Amino acid sequence: MYTRILVAVDGSHTSRRAFEAALGLAASSGAVLQPFYVVENTPIYFEAPGYDPSVLRNRLVEESKELAAEFGAEMAARGVKGKLAAGEASATDDVSTVVLKAAAEFNADLLVMGTHGRRGFQRLILGSVAERCVRQASLPVLLVPSAAEKAI
Repeated sequence: MYTRILVAVDGSHTSRRAFEAALGLAASSGAVLQPFYVVENTPIYFEAPGYDPSVLRNRLVEESKELAAEFGAEMAARGVKGKLAAGEASATDDVSTVVLKAAAEFNADLLVMGTHGRRGFQRLILGSVAERCVRQASLPVLLVPSAAEKAI
């Protein structure tokens, strides 16, 4: 059914649930799985006195490496091919745009994501990343709620 699955991850509980669902789908269908992490350096803080944006960015890059190792081990244990990729949001490309571009570049035929990640403040202002992806996607999107007990 699906042969190339991209799952958006950010280290949150909900994105881990989405990863588990995507991993289950990939394992059962023989699909290639690409977890995708977006480094988001929120520009709202750039004007704060003494704020060094490289500290946050460096930590997010480190987290992507930690998740790559963790998810890579889980994928290998289930016999699923693929590896974590990362992208970086900017003033011109928000998280949803970066995720959708990554899905297109990966030639994904399914996008999996959690309904509530850790980007709470931005949700109040702009709407959730998941909502924007669903509205703009040209491929099927599977949303996994934070309350999901066990993945597929």
